[in-house]
Amino acid sequence: MSFCPLCSSLAEHFYKDEFFFCPTCGAIFKNPEFLLDEVKEKERYQLHSDNPQDIGYQQFVSPIVQSVLKDFKADAIGLDFGTGQSQIVAKLLHDEGYDANVYDPYFAPYSESLDQKYDFITACEVVEHFNHPKKEFALLHSLLKENGKLYCMTHLYDESIDFSKWYYKNDTTHIFIYQKSTMEFIQREFGFKDMTINKRLVVFTK
Repeated sequence: MSFCPLCSSLAEHFYKDEFFFCPTCGAIFKNPEFLLDEVKEKERYQLHSDNPQDIGYQQFVSPIVQSVLKDFKADAIGLDFGTGQSQIVAKLLHDEGYDANVYDPYFAPYSESLDQKYDFITACEVVEHFNHPKKEFALLHSLLKENGKLYCMTHLYDESIDFSKWYYKNDTTHIFIYQKSTMEFIQREFGFKDMTINKRLVVFTK
């Protein structure tokens, strides 16, 4: 028996003993017994080959960067949440003349970055790592100014995907997986007035 860390509903077994499914919000989450401790989790993140000078990596994150550039002028203040070792999204925005603070519990634990309000927040390949998504989305919502935008990049699951063969679940730090219905639940639960999905990019508007 396990309860969903997003909506607290009773979940069902989904894949082997490793993942549960929540029938209320549609989330798929890892059995707590399989979660890494903080030391092993950080070690896994340090294996990521995320060189900010890598053109392929820059192209991968470009949807989230280009969306910010389209939606906001350079005088907007942003936060790159879960920035990782490379801080690539923040660096690419800085290159365009934008001001973006950074926060990451392992690689940029700057608590002062969580003490102000932002016009936009980016979370690029971050939300699938949330141990406590209810707490994390509440925090992200609280950090946005009115009409601010939260940009999340993650690979959504749908029933056309064979979960047993799906690459995305194989990363041991991918512990909370979303469907379209999960993002719709988040919009309602946390009071975002709008939400759009374009492939991997999910944008919430406060």
